[in-house]
Amino acid sequence: MKKSILASTIALAIFANSAIAHSPKAADETVTIYGSSTGAQAATGAAQYIGEEQLAKFDYSDIQRVIRQIPGVSVQVEDGYGLRPNISIRGVATERSGRITLLEDNILIAPAPYSAPSAYYFPTMGRMSAVEVVKGPAAITQGPYTIGGALNMVSTPIPDTQSGQVTLEAAQDATYRLHANVGDKLDNGFGYLVEAHQWQSDGFQDIDRSDTNTGLNVTDLTAKFAYAPSDSAHSVELKLQMTDQDSEQSYLGLTDNDFSQNSTRRYGLSELDNISTEHSQVILRYGYKISDDFNFTATAYNNQHERNWFKTEGIDVDGSDNAQDFSRSSWSNVISALNNNEGLNGLSAEQLQGILDGDIDTAQGSIQIRSNAREYFSRGVQFGLYWDKTIGEVKHQLEVGLRVHEDEEDRLQRNSTYQQVNGKLQLNDLGELGNAGNRVQEAQALALHIYDRIEFGDWVLTPGIRFEDIEQKRTRFNDGEARTFRDDRENDTQVILPGFGALYKIDENFTLVAGAHKGFTAPSNSSGVREEEAINYEFGFRFANNTFNAEAIYFLSDYDNLLGECTASSGSDCEIGDAFNGDAATVQGIEFVLKTELTEFNGISVPFNITYTYIDSEFDTDIADTAFFGDVSAGDSIPYIPENQGQISLGLEGNNWSAYVNGVYVDAVCVKASCAAFEQTDGSFTVDISGNYQVSDALKLFARIENLTDEQDIVSRQPYGARPNKTRTFSVGAQYSF
Repeated sequence: MKKSILASTIALAIFANSAIAHSPKAADETVTIYGSSTGAQAATGAAQYIGEEQLAKFDYSDIQRVIRQIPGVSVQVEDGYGLRPNISIRGVATERSGRITLLEDNILIAPAPYSAPSAYYFPTMGRMSAVEVVKGPAAITQGPYTIGGALNMVSTPIPDTQSGQVTLEAAQDATYRLHANVGDKLDNGFGYLVEAHQWQSDGFQDIDRSDTNTGLNVTDLTAKFAYAPSDSAHSVELKLQMTDQDSEQSYLGLTDNDFSQNSTRRYGLSELDNISTEHSQVILRYGYKISDDFNFTATAYNNQHERNWFKTEGIDVDGSDNAQDFSRSSWSNVISALNNNEGLNGLSAEQLQGILDGDIDTAQGSIQIRSNAREYFSRGVQFGLYWDKTIGEVKHQLEVGLRVHEDEEDRLQRNSTYQQVNGKLQLNDLGELGNAGNRVQEAQALALHIYDRIEFGDWVLTPGIRFEDIEQKRTRFNDGEARTFRDDRENDTQVILPGFGALYKIDENFTLVAGAHKGFTAPSNSSGVREEEAINYEFGFRFANNTFNAEAIYFLSDYDNLLGECTASSGSDCEIGDAFNGDAATVQGIEFVLKTELTEFNGISVPFNITYTYIDSEFDTDIADTAFFGDVSAGDSIPYIPENQGQISLGLEGNNWSAYVNGVYVDAVCVKASCAAFEQTDGSFTVDISGNYQVSDALKLFARIENLTDEQDIVSRQPYGARPNKTRTFSVGAQYSF
């Protein structure tokens, strides 16, 4: 593959320098896919754009609350803050957002997008200026995960004139947020932005017998520098960004009985659980306007991420420090046994409950806590050619993109053993470094796409094709810091992904859209595991005028093979990193959006929005009991994909004030295909309200209540037990702009 990467890079460079005739794209304009709601509405398939004005209505710092405004997107809530969200688009697996193409400023942002795509880093929502989602045939321009689509988060741009803003927010649970930025663009073409975002909270849960909070502390710093003289064809932008996060988060949930008594309780056994992360990003963009209708861009990027999640994994009854015993007695199995009022490995249900309650001491070495230390990098260079030309009565907007990418995940983890004495954990054995994972996973990838938007008469056609060439490897080492070789495995994949979209304008307000494309999910390095592929179809309509906007899209994903990948967060009893074939599956559904203004009286407007998604997802074949999917029968639902979900929003907007109410409904979902007892979440309906008052041109005051009625539902059962949504939370803030 290395030869093909080199050859393709040289060929593209030659093409760029010998071209004679693209829509003007400066370096700082390549950060978005569509750039505006108007751009998304012009797409030949389903696409949504949430801009700065819409984000300001609620000023959410939680991506989960923002993303529910987009149809076709599902969320598996875990921590209540969206620190490491589990996002699905059109029924792909939710876990750690590992089956969607996750981008910040149009750059792959998962810690290791090919070799370890689980998003243990997620961009800070509070500093974003826009969120956009692309689905359907246009998703092949974003890759490598094209079955569901791509989610791009757009950071604060460099302003056109000297300006800035400071936002201060305070909320319950000792929650505080500070967001500040300042920037300018000078007459000589130099521009800059400096930005800081600080977010902290004590959390909404309480740990038994402990003063440790369950909150977070996130520091996010960004700097951008650009140079684009008006009389030059060249432009360049440098982005530097870093995030430090410390959060007292655990994988250990609750039994159903304990949840019903106190949903915000956390067992004392999770007192030491904590994740600390460090993330840095460097992006250098270059744009060259070859001619009025032909542009070239080049972007180099480097993301580095380091994390250590210190968390309790399970209990070994006899204290033998045997890894197999800990696996059989993981907290997932303990919770399951108690939900069914059963014992486990020689302990009665009463004894298990006593251990969770801190009433029973345990043997030496009986509690396992893992230091899940990992280091990641993701780096590469991507090139773009953009040609915008009208030939006769046909307009072409041709895009050619090439990405050369490599990433790596390096695990050097440690299992330590503890015992519980008088309700507190005591260290017995620190354990040997590497005894909980000592391996390196790496990937190299070449991605090439060609996409043309062809406009003529009332038609828009978008043929496209994507090629991915991926080399993956895993090397395991024996326990110990010396890292002596144990074994390795490799997996090489080449795939060609065609797509075609069409839009027909019935009149200036009403359009039809349709498309088909071959979707793809990058496989793991597991031997014998096929890549995930699906043929995807969509068709529907859009209607838009000055006051009314509606869209309805039917979609179908016909899977040849549904892929399951084992991670700790899946809560499954399988070896971390292994993958499983789920065979054929079908996902189909309807996405609906309606936006309008109901009325206007005394200068007050009443905006009204509805978003609704119906998804029918099911396995097409029987699969014998697996450690990941469970026992699957044809017709079983794919886990964590709600059949019905929707959002409804109503507002009042005056000259200098506004108020909004937003309700979100999500069906109960099965957490395993078998959907047996205690394998289902609760249906949930939550209401948020917000208000904004513009004191002056520079000063705005705002207030928000999340989960107004304080609903306490089981919104997830993974990794280990029932988990609640965030409790009712009141916040107030002020924003000063200058």
